[in-house]
Amino acid sequence: MLHDATEETRDQSQPADRALLSADTGTLGKAIALVELVCCADQPLRFSDILRLTDQPRGSLHRQLKHLVLEGLLDLSPDGTYAAGLRLLNFASRAWAQNSARKVAEPHLRRLQDLTGETVHFGALRGADIIYLDKLESRQTVRMHSQVGNASPVYCTGIGKAALSTLEDARVQQMVRTLQFFPFTPKTILDPETLLAEIRAIRTQGFAYDREEHQPGICCVAAPICAVSRGFVGGVSVTAPAFRAQEAQLRDWARPVLSAAARIEADLAVALAPR
Repeated sequence: MLHDATEETRDQSQPADRALLSADTGTLGKAIALVELVCCADQPLRFSDILRLTDQPRGSLHRQLKHLVLEGLLDLSPDGTYAAGLRLLNFASRAWAQNSARKVAEPHLRRLQDLTGETVHFGALRGADIIYLDKLESRQTVRMHSQVGNASPVYCTGIGKAALSTLEDARVQQMVRTLQFFPFTPKTILDPETLLAEIRAIRTQGFAYDREEHQPGICCVAAPICAVSRGFVGGVSVTAPAFRAQEAQLRDWARPVLSAAARIEADLAVALAPR
């Protein structure tokens, strides 16, 4: 049984908060929040868990969950727990295959992975999260765990901080002031002023680090990507275990990461331009 959201150590996407925040977005917003809550939970949720986490009326919640199951967006297991429906897999597969930014980035990601031999990520900014659109796995035996489609907070990830560095000051200030900082590791940034200072440094040097701020023992170097005409802001990163990603190695990887980001940005400008 899950504890109250304020007592539970939340996962990276903090689904309970999102469900609560979506309570005033109408029927569709509530349905989407329910799907996200179930899909992102650390363990399977029963009706009573969802009722407590969403604070919706029992009757309305039961009807919404029933409709989501009938539509194939959620599955109801024999033990009474809810899980992601198979229809979502079809949506996800099509979204991933048809994403134009990912297609443009793919050859540059492969080149970067060949050069470094480490895990390469490509992600886009959505709200206060980075959504990973592509990942090329390291060839090394010891490597990190991550999945395409996962969401990670902007304040403790290389791509997230790189993305923030490309935004206008007013938007960055507004976003940072409203973030709910969570200590994923002892090295996670937990206050707005420290994060804003790091963003200013990223703007100067052109790239960002994650020094075990999101996952213990995992470091990365990331560079931002912009495609203003489509509002796409994200980045590319090289990620590796800390014992292979010492400070000197991260600095060495910064140049090829910046180069890959520049090539992706240039190709995006052509591919996404009005016809």
